[in-house]
Amino acid sequence: MTQLIAPPDPETFYEEVWEIARQIPRGKIASFGQLAKMLPPPAGVDAETYLEFGALWVSGAVASCPDDVPWQRVVNSKGEISE
Repeated sequence: MTQLIAPPDPETFYEEVWEIARQIPRGKIASFGQLAKMLPPPAGVDAETYLEFGALWVSGAVASCPDDVPWQRVVNSKGEISE
């Protein structure tokens, strides 16, 4: 299987991730995987592929988020901020 580095429509997917991240209350965190589970698979992506790559795509969205997104509230599966 070829690794999908980004979702088919990254702009739309990233906007959806950012909107959810903006809703994380101060003092709370969520993981990349948790955010991925809150979103449906992008158009053209089957559930199995999304399960495999969703968290990675969320991390890409967080890495390129605008200044108004509280990126520090989104962590990896170890509960740490990823670089």
